[in-house]
Amino acid sequence: MKTPSTALIAGANGGIGSALARQLSAAGTKLVLAGRNEPALTSLASELDAKTITCDFTKPEQVQSCITNTLAELGEIQAVAHCIGSILLKPAHLTSVEDWQNTMDTNLNSAFYLLSNLGRPMSKSGGSIAFVTSVAAEKGLSNHEAIAAAKSGLAGLTRSAAATYAKNKLRINCIAPGLTDTPLATPITSNEQARKFSEAMHPLGRLGNPEEIANALFFVLSPENSWITGQTISVDGGLSTLQTK
Repeated sequence: MKTPSTALIAGANGGIGSALARQLSAAGTKLVLAGRNEPALTSLASELDAKTITCDFTKPEQVQSCITNTLAELGEIQAVAHCIGSILLKPAHLTSVEDWQNTMDTNLNSAFYLLSNLGRPMSKSGGSIAFVTSVAAEKGLSNHEAIAAAKSGLAGLTRSAAATYAKNKLRINCIAPGLTDTPLATPITSNEQARKFSEAMHPLGRLGNPEEIANALFFVLSPENSWITGQTISVDGGLSTLQTK
């Protein structure tokens, strides 16, 4: 499959972001890896011969600087993946205002700040942007109120932006994973009972792995798939659509 010649990965130090970085690098894409964890970014960049930018994507001024510096490094940005997220499992009455605001900042606001700084430069030559939402945006799951709201907002942002920028040949899609075995999910996966319960929720009887989510991101970012935009692609072991019992 063809690969974009240049790409920015936001949240490259996470499980899904690092898996995608390895896939794109192996295919020959020139990468800028961005995120808050500078030591993790540096380690991954040395493995892949990539550039890094330390950036907190919940801070608009840092996002603007990140895009400016990425353009200076790459010349143009053909593909962008937003692999930033959090997991908050609380009912609404136990979700504090701070919990709510942090969830929105991490999952939704960071994506908007990235998009708002990419719209103009990427409209010049087109390309592809991919966000990571959640099965919680596709199916009502108990104790997911804040994260479901944030990820549903991100799915809506994706569709509207895809309509706005279609005339510029800028494609925007999102991937909606089920629970994936990444460091972010450790509070769940490290508890044997919680892990077994989560595995049983998914019709295929297991959690996803980061490479499977990265495969889907690679697919929508590829120039070969240039007729796909405004879509949410579920990679969730059947959780959003199937009931087997």
